[in-house]
Amino acid sequence: MQAERPVDLVNEGDGGVVGLRGRLVTGLPGDPVIDDGTVVMAGGTIQWCGPTSDLPETFDAGIRQVPLILPGLVDVHCHGAGGDTFSADAEGARLAAAHHAAEGTTSVLASLVSAPSKVLLEQIAVLRDLVADGTLAGLHLEGPFITKSMCGAQDPAAIIDGDPALLKQWLEAGRGTVRSLTLAPETPHFAELVQLCRDYGVVPSLGHTNATAAQTRDVLGAADGEGAGAGDAGSWSATHLFNRMPALGHRAAGPVAVMLQAAEQSPGHMVLELIADGVHLDPEIVRMVFNLVGSRSIALITDAMAAAGMSDGHYTLGSLDVLVHDRVARLAPARGAHAAEGDEPGAIAGATSFLLENLRRCVEWGIPLADAVAAASSTPARLMGLDRGPTRVGAIAAGYRADVLAATEELELVQAYRAGTPQTQERNDRADSSV
Repeated sequence: MQAERPVDLVNEGDGGVVGLRGRLVTGLPGDPVIDDGTVVMAGGTIQWCGPTSDLPETFDAGIRQVPLILPGLVDVHCHGAGGDTFSADAEGARLAAAHHAAEGTTSVLASLVSAPSKVLLEQIAVLRDLVADGTLAGLHLEGPFITKSMCGAQDPAAIIDGDPALLKQWLEAGRGTVRSLTLAPETPHFAELVQLCRDYGVVPSLGHTNATAAQTRDVLGAADGEGAGAGDAGSWSATHLFNRMPALGHRAAGPVAVMLQAAEQSPGHMVLELIADGVHLDPEIVRMVFNLVGSRSIALITDAMAAAGMSDGHYTLGSLDVLVHDRVARLAPARGAHAAEGDEPGAIAGATSFLLENLRRCVEWGIPLADAVAAASSTPARLMGLDRGPTRVGAIAAGYRADVLAATEELELVQAYRAGTPQTQERNDRADSSV
């Protein structure tokens, strides 16, 4: 990486200019880790970054020494945090986004689970305004055009066959804020749904599916040569790879084998979501995928729900009750009149980790730091087109929004900056994990 000189960099002298010096990881694939780097933030953007030895002499503001400097993280699959779920509750959505920002995830897509069309329209109408004001980076519809047998922690009653007219209604209501749609290859009208995604700049994401390898190869092959989705090369993604799809087998390969090949053969064309929380995937699987396809084709996600940052207890995900025990979220057994003796918690229902925790686990599992950081920042940003336009995010580079993390060498967060502003925790006094 070559240092870039700032344009009219001014030392405001009033705290408006923030300088950090330490071991610098830009998040951009191929960039080396700079052992002694500096980042200068002013006016909400990154004005300069590079080796400290190249820092312009005209810059005379105080620079804070920190162990490690990372880009703000980008989570493209997230349902909430701090007791709140992304829904039609605007204040709750703001609190959830702020909770993630204070934990180092400065760009979040709000994921909505399968629900009746009226409910989805209400949620989209509220959340689109939070995208417009910069609170959220976009919306992700995780259904309802998925397969009931692979619904996981989604209400099977809300899952329906693919309906292009309904999808167009939701995308029109989103006014350009819907960036991703999870759908199963076997849903009816699949090709029409994908074409709508292309028309509206939405990334189609394959998931919650029972598709065979042949079905998966057919739908991906049929799309060769078509326009990409939101990002330059991110025309497809895989919703939490391995989870809620047929297992990779040596006689029945399932969709995983095809998606791995697509990601390896065309880096960035197929981006694979991985939940590296130590619950959804074994560390060997995470290492395998990084070794096979590389960080340009991996987006680390959380799939976090309301219990992230909260104590164990009862929560909700969409219309379903969730029980969190030892930080593992599962569908709750029936309560009240429908309870039966011996009922056990059901399917895993989202996750409770923050993205920096998952990044840290990857490094502990042997993933190179620069690769893990890229998979949690520049790759998901590029996938969703967030690395373009006047407000670019996902990396530490001149002209990008000043989303920067100061961390310890052990990847414990010291301070998160979003648009150059230190992020603090906004507690949700309404949250009660006991109900």
